[in-house]
Amino acid sequence: MSGAEGARRAVAYIRLSVGRMAENGLALVEESPEAPRAQRLAIETWAKREAVEITSWQIDVGVSGETPIAERPGLLAAYQAIRDNKAGILVAANADRFGHDELVCWLIERAALTQGAIVQTADGSRGPARTPEQPLVRAEPAGELQAFSRGALDLARAYERVTVRARIRASLAEKKARGQRIGNLPYGFKLAADGVHTEPDENEQAVISTVRALSTEGRSQRAIVADLAARGVRGRTGAPLGQTQVAKILRSGT
Repeated sequence: MSGAEGARRAVAYIRLSVGRMAENGLALVEESPEAPRAQRLAIETWAKREAVEITSWQIDVGVSGETPIAERPGLLAAYQAIRDNKAGILVAANADRFGHDELVCWLIERAALTQGAIVQTADGSRGPARTPEQPLVRAEPAGELQAFSRGALDLARAYERVTVRARIRASLAEKKARGQRIGNLPYGFKLAADGVHTEPDENEQAVISTVRALSTEGRSQRAIVADLAARGVRGRTGAPLGQTQVAKILRSGT
């Protein structure tokens, strides 16, 4: 929670979609080139009126109003900025900029609350399918978290954990595709001179070849362990290779 000081700091969010359907549902209306400028102006006007400092600007481009949080890099960056700047408000030009889907808007609001911030709009508009008694925004930052049930906050936190795990998995997959190190180095490889990529370790690769050859001859894992010990083969810790390590080598096929 950022407290009273955070109530005077906000992170601004701008969303630009590729296009939107007209009210008749037939024609595709492109976003105006002036859209980001108009949204920024609306937020700046609101901030001046409310005596709020905009500490960070975040933008999503080509993102529809139904897109979930996990697929909005700008919104994810906004949550990070809330934490970094101890801001108490996440603000957009209007409720439409947060989204068109009621569940998405609900999750956006709850995720902001878990960071200690409330959701505001520069024009005071509300989200979809909400009555005047159920506003998307609230004017009182103090005690905001206590205004919602524990179940709602738990859901928001769970959703955030899912998005974090998704980002981690994507990052690890990208690193693996580039041949970069991920976690502990697998047996048979060592860290390259650049300190980022991995490369085969000749000594460990020779041990792997021996293990596979002995297995092909019909040796049991226990027999392979005894054979390696007799040859004086040692693992990275200096101890003889155990059956667990031999089993991993055979399973991996490396």
